[in-house]
Amino acid sequence: MAKVQLTDLVLRDAHQSLFATRMVTADMLPIADKLDKIGYWALEAWGGATFDSCIRFLNEDPWERLRKLKAALPKTPIMMLLRGQNLLGYRHYADDVVDKFVEKAAENGVGVFRIFDACNDPRNLKRAADAAKKTGKHVQMAISYATTPYHTKEIYANLAKSYADFGADSICIKDMSGLLKPYDAYTLVKAIKAKVNIPVEIHTHATTGLSVASLVKAAEAGAELLDTTISSMSMGTSHSPTETIVEAFKGTEYDTGLDIIALLEIAAYFRDVRKNYAKFESSFLGADTRILASQVPGGMLSNLENQLKEQGAANKIDAVLKEIQIVQKDCGYIPLVTPTSQIVGTQAVFNVLFGRYEKLTSETADLVTGRYGALAAPANPELVKKALIQNKYDEVLTARPADLIPNEFAKIEAEAKAVGANSVEDVLTYAMFPKVAPNFFRDRAKGPVDSASFAVKPPAPTPAPKPASNEPAKYVVNVNGADYNVIVKPTTGEFSVSAAPAASAPAAPAAAAPAPAAPAGGTVVVAPVAGTLLKHHVSEGTQVASGDTIIIIESMKMELEIKATAAGKVRFLVPAGTQIASQQPIAEIN
Repeated sequence: MAKVQLTDLVLRDAHQSLFATRMVTADMLPIADKLDKIGYWALEAWGGATFDSCIRFLNEDPWERLRKLKAALPKTPIMMLLRGQNLLGYRHYADDVVDKFVEKAAENGVGVFRIFDACNDPRNLKRAADAAKKTGKHVQMAISYATTPYHTKEIYANLAKSYADFGADSICIKDMSGLLKPYDAYTLVKAIKAKVNIPVEIHTHATTGLSVASLVKAAEAGAELLDTTISSMSMGTSHSPTETIVEAFKGTEYDTGLDIIALLEIAAYFRDVRKNYAKFESSFLGADTRILASQVPGGMLSNLENQLKEQGAANKIDAVLKEIQIVQKDCGYIPLVTPTSQIVGTQAVFNVLFGRYEKLTSETADLVTGRYGALAAPANPELVKKALIQNKYDEVLTARPADLIPNEFAKIEAEAKAVGANSVEDVLTYAMFPKVAPNFFRDRAKGPVDSASFAVKPPAPTPAPKPASNEPAKYVVNVNGADYNVIVKPTTGEFSVSAAPAASAPAAPAAAAPAPAAPAGGTVVVAPVAGTLLKHHVSEGTQVASGDTIIIIESMKMELEIKATAAGKVRFLVPAGTQIASQQPIAEIN
């Protein structure tokens, strides 16, 4: 066995980091046989955001993806990324759901469970670790790496020791943002190796330009396992190129023994596949040293860009990156990894758009009041006070969060079957994403999307009409997706625009239809951000006071309470489940 072995991330974290987790299974299977013959220690192919993306964007069953990949990769273990008590969702689940999810993941093809917690709270990891041990699969427990005054190599080494005591088969240093510097990697691996006698794997991103050197120094310190990505899916917000590491160690005591020619064939395949996803590509393709300060994970960057575009705020990315540093500190120097990266990132966006903590997401409030676990450092007291008031809590939770959650699998199963679930795996899909799963169950029979449909096709140019010399020229002009009639007088150059879109213009989607105007004297409540109207918090016609919560919106995967801006009776203008635009009227108060 080689002294250093590689895990390739091309089937999961690479496309999550580069193009918002959009790679379809049909683009993975043709190359699976060649991937399986390379001799990787593992192939990371499941978990993380892939589950969400499959049912939200690709109309794919994530469990079916796992089964197909397992059949196509008989020699190479499939690794999944599991968020401890969060599993793959954005909240803690009861212990019985954790047990069932891990059991089914193993049955369907997972060979290595990489288990982590955003808070590095061992209480949030033990149940998932115990469940994974029962399956007989490899259990790797990960340390979420951050560089703050409260994260030292001694703390990380002690965490590794506690994970080894849980029965971990290996330890992973999970550097989500490319923060791990070469000599820090060396001393950290040495510190961990002094405490544990199990393999150590290094996961780091190329975002800051440090990753290749950090992997080399980690191997010199004794790390046996390294995460890389095939070259055509590497660098930028992704990871170090597999071939680069193979060649760097060739002929040394760390020689991986992998075939560079076979790797180059795989690289050529993914070079072509990647072209299908150009519309989702992150603009962070080189080394971005701003991340050394903001600590934003690679996978979060491409998603953050897309989310800011949806909010019409793409030009505010630099301000958001700066604000993330403040929010991270206020949230107890929390490491930025799913779900905390999304929580902190979304809160930073809202702070930039609306003022600091003027609009507090439910998840931010839960984070600073202990609902996700123990923080590395005390949270900002003023933020905690505001969060306690918003959530109507008396004090910060100090117990293990899952201790407050009674067994819930039976209840979830009943709900899931009512909306189309027909297997235990479907029930678990619903448990992870109850707002998205029903639509997926309904549309699943249509089959997965084809990545070719993602290609951006420029519209064919339409020649301008040539009017008679004394007749007005008539044009159709497209503005923000709507066509308008424009008439230009030939002599004066004066023009007029029709008050309504031209008849040939496509109808606006129902979800974005304009709401009726408020009656005289009424107060309109508008959506502050684009997203989905999750639910009406009160009944139609309820008498509310100014400041009462009336609607819950989901935006950027986080929940936001919408308050009444006046006292009166509420009338809703948009039904629950509707996609809404920023500044769209959604209710009125009379």
